[in-house]
Amino acid sequence: MFDSFPIFYTRTSGLLSMLIGLVFFTDSGFSAGPTVLEYAAFSHHVEKFNAMEPELVLNHVPDAQAWDWLKVNVPIFECPDPQIEEIYWFRWWALRKQLRRDAGSGRFVFGEFINRPRPVSSALGHHLMEGRWLRDQHYHDDYVLYWFRGKDGGPAERFHRYSQWVQHALWSRWLVTQDTAVVTGLLDDLVADYGKWETERMRPDGLFWQHDVWDAMEESISGGRKVMNVRPTINSYMYGNATALAAIARLAGREEVAKEFDTKAANLRRLVQASLWNAELGFFGASTEQLQPIAVREEIGFIPWYFNLPEGGHGYEAAWRQFVDEAGFKAPYGITTAERRASSFRTRGTGTCEWDGAVWPFATSQTLTALANVLHDHTQNAVGKRDYFDAFVTYSKSQSYDGLPYIGEYLDEKTGAWLKGRDPRSYYYNHSTYADLVITGVVGLRPRPDNVIEVTPLLPAGAWPWFCLDGVRYHGRDITILWDETGTRYGRGAGLQVFVDGQVVAKSSVLENITGKLP
Repeated sequence: MFDSFPIFYTRTSGLLSMLIGLVFFTDSGFSAGPTVLEYAAFSHHVEKFNAMEPELVLNHVPDAQAWDWLKVNVPIFECPDPQIEEIYWFRWWALRKQLRRDAGSGRFVFGEFINRPRPVSSALGHHLMEGRWLRDQHYHDDYVLYWFRGKDGGPAERFHRYSQWVQHALWSRWLVTQDTAVVTGLLDDLVADYGKWETERMRPDGLFWQHDVWDAMEESISGGRKVMNVRPTINSYMYGNATALAAIARLAGREEVAKEFDTKAANLRRLVQASLWNAELGFFGASTEQLQPIAVREEIGFIPWYFNLPEGGHGYEAAWRQFVDEAGFKAPYGITTAERRASSFRTRGTGTCEWDGAVWPFATSQTLTALANVLHDHTQNAVGKRDYFDAFVTYSKSQSYDGLPYIGEYLDEKTGAWLKGRDPRSYYYNHSTYADLVITGVVGLRPRPDNVIEVTPLLPAGAWPWFCLDGVRYHGRDITILWDETGTRYGRGAGLQVFVDGQVVAKSSVLENITGKLP
């Protein structure tokens, strides 16, 4: 099944290789690490993954060194659901397979397709959101510089083809890593990138248009590869990028730039709510070039909440009733990319990248992030924690092929069959998030800029009697979050607790919002 894979090697050599081994493949890692759990208890997951299939593509960290790399880079997670725990480790293992050195620039990059040596920019935002939880950030520092300065000091080829939320993702990374010098050092690049989008894709009315294919959605119900529709995707991305640029500019002490992007964000919010909210459908949707609403609900209508674009108090949250409606977006194997009641649902064919209804992990992870924001930040009665958790469990259980862990491009909403079959490019498809959903969603660590740590689990009461997320690097500290309903699992007392560098800073007897001061 791997016969068509090209084999390419990106190995460091000599002294550099030895130094990397000493620095990254040690038990101690970069700091104290976990407080409650031990990495050794989870090595069996990686042993299983390494034995699943032959390794015909070797990148920076081969399978034989996978556990050494993972145990100094990723947080430990355990829970009572063996499949969710396994997929958590599998997704980190698969992400590690995509780490390579670019042959041209020599920089570290993360691929999207395992059988293509050059990265693709369409999922860069996902890569940064997931990668912000690695303890060693120099891989993603290199990756960002590859895209922004990878060709003669300027952006890499094909960087600006796909819609991006890279500014938002970099600010979200700063909320975890506090990498101030890195993100402020990129401010001029990020501002220039935003300006290029305004030049290339902004209409006279201030909204943005995009071809489906360069939204990473080759064929959708609402559009096509060549039409210039006004879409919730790119407009939400640009809103999120503007709010992020305002925050980054303030961090850099450039108030005039911050005010400029505050104004851009406010204008775009107003335009999206006025022009892309379809009152008849009760949903955000795409419009034609003439701003005529397209009468179909698509999963991209949830994206505005990824960036907290919709203002509360206007009834927009009613759109989320479609999330739990089986005639809407709820299907046995996940969240569909278009509403199931649509007459053109799943009519574009199969196997050539159609987002007309099939389940797409790229969009699933966006929608779950958006839903978490709704549950945390909006007053509404359309959805609850149970809806988030059920969708997350379905997402987890869909990541399987012939009974083994697998992440591919897209899948049938009723059978769970991966629609690319055994197409080599679909293996280890680095096109979505998973660990970020565990950490910020189920466990509920909410990154914020101040010296407060906040945890609001979206795990519903009674779902799990215990879980533990350990060894999370956050604001330069080591964080542990555990839930132990009876206190017998971990012997640290009953309830929800947050440890910072081994010391309890917040606790509750129930699963609720808790905060504590970072020492």
